[in-house]
Amino acid sequence: MSGVAAAPAQLDQRRAVEGRALPGSSYRRREPERSILYETVRAHWKALLAAVAQSTDGGSFPRFVIAEFERFLSCGILANGFARVHCDACGKDLLVAFSCKGRGFCPSCTTRRMQGTAIHLVDRVIPRVPVRQWVLSLPRWARFLLARDPALITRTLDICLREIFNSHRRRARSAGARAARPGAITFVQRFGGALNLNCHA
Repeated sequence: MSGVAAAPAQLDQRRAVEGRALPGSSYRRREPERSILYETVRAHWKALLAAVAQSTDGGSFPRFVIAEFERFLSCGILANGFARVHCDACGKDLLVAFSCKGRGFCPSCTTRRMQGTAIHLVDRVIPRVPVRQWVLSLPRWARFLLARDPALITRTLDICLREIFNSHRRRARSAGARAARPGAITFVQRFGGALNLNCHA
């Protein structure tokens, strides 16, 4: 196989090595331009920018917000660039559109990053020990402070994890384990379910 590595190409390569092909496994481009989200953003993005500029006397969104939307509109669109992938096993050529690799709201890129991170953590990082999930949620006034100050997020997480670890160590000692070593993997989320600002961990 030659070309740029991509998920469907890697899958075809794995099947070729195994000497078999699964039925109904041909690659199909995801066609983001057919999604409701893409159509909505494409249809109203320029109008939204103009409305914000008019209402704020020439102002606009922060640069990182504009860049995120612009990258999203180019994600998965063949006209904006692609890689040609050739499979030596079946002789087929595939065109794989470039992705935006955004960290904002692109469903494809964020889902791919989430799945890849989860697989990496489960297979290579987290040992075979009991785990549990904690969610640190803060009052609304504190969310705005954390959203504007990354150093404050770090200090807040440090305090929270220190207390959780101390609690686990006390419980471990009471159960007879004197060398407990708790650990944590933290992800900072900045939005709630309605895309509202909700900085939590």
